[in-house]
Amino acid sequence: MFISIITVLPELLQSPFQHSILKRAADKGLLEVEIIPLRPYGIGVSKQIDDYQYGGGAGMVMMCEPLDKCITEAKQKRKYDEIIYLTPDGKTFNQKMANKLSLSGNLLLICGHYKGIDQRIRDLHVTMEISVGDFVLSGGELAAALLVDAIGRLIPGVLNDETSALTDSFQDDLLAPPVYTRPAIFHNLEVPEVLLSGHEKRIDEWRFEQSLEKTRLLRPDLLNDDL
Repeated sequence: MFISIITVLPELLQSPFQHSILKRAADKGLLEVEIIPLRPYGIGVSKQIDDYQYGGGAGMVMMCEPLDKCITEAKQKRKYDEIIYLTPDGKTFNQKMANKLSLSGNLLLICGHYKGIDQRIRDLHVTMEISVGDFVLSGGELAAALLVDAIGRLIPGVLNDETSALTDSFQDDLLAPPVYTRPAIFHNLEVPEVLLSGHEKRIDEWRFEQSLEKTRLLRPDLLNDDL
């Protein structure tokens, strides 16, 4: 998979992709992340990329010309399955979206700043708009890193045990069950006996029941009427 990220602040994205699972994905040749600085596409000597918004009001807007040049040049190099703008008014990101996007070949992410990007760029280029939650960030870089992490770990071969991702929270609209490791007793708290039994069917049943109960308690909105 190839992911391009257009950003005003490329330095914010240097660390997230150089460690842990995403670094492993890159080392295996399964994921390549390209950081595209927007500033060189800016206008004039000062490389301007933002301006006051028409109609007045506080806050600057990212200009059409720099973004259009940058996106057009990127599209000339490769065909993108989706051009994604990270914005608070986009569709809320979830595990199902991560699963679908992980099947893509090439993705282009646009990190917004200030009051956002000129609407005409959204009309001309953007094919998908994503929000990472009902809150506002200073820019789209952290949201982009979150997106890449959620998608990248699902690429076959990235995780040492590929079945691990299939049992994560939200994969089946349930929260993950409690997990335990050694020692079997800690501060007088014992690991549930069923997990020590070696009985696979009983363990699976226990985990499902625990996931269901946890979801009912913490995220009842995830459940349908059949559960």
